[in-house]
Amino acid sequence: MARRVFTIGYEQTTVAELIAALQAAGVERVVDVRAVAASRRPGFSKTALGGALQEAGIAYEHLRALGTPKEGREAAKRGDQATLERVYAGQLELPEAQAAAAILLYRIDAQPTALLCYEREPADCHRSMLVAAIAGNSEVIDLFA
Repeated sequence: MARRVFTIGYEQTTVAELIAALQAAGVERVVDVRAVAASRRPGFSKTALGGALQEAGIAYEHLRALGTPKEGREAAKRGDQATLERVYAGQLELPEAQAAAAILLYRIDAQPTALLCYEREPADCHRSMLVAAIAGNSEVIDLFA
């Protein structure tokens, strides 16, 4: 059976809508792949989001080392995909990112897991690059809340 990976972005959604989409897909764990798990959107900072997910019966884990460094986040905001890809490829070569990637693959294989970041469109987000880099032959299911 092929490895299945879910991804979801919380741009333009609420925590309740996000949880509903995760539950409808059968997701049991969310792995937050933001470098900075803080958000201007209410309810999406690490502690609040983790608590809301836990109340809904969904495990939460933040793997900071799989996030995009500041230079990459700034490139993404500018729509500079080439710089984002270069910066993020460098991030994934770091030992702490490789260790976090191993944890992520273990989680994905153990239970239905969704990678969470901000961007609604997976093509605009490093989470698609992450999946391609560490689990390229997986079935990827992009959820939209």
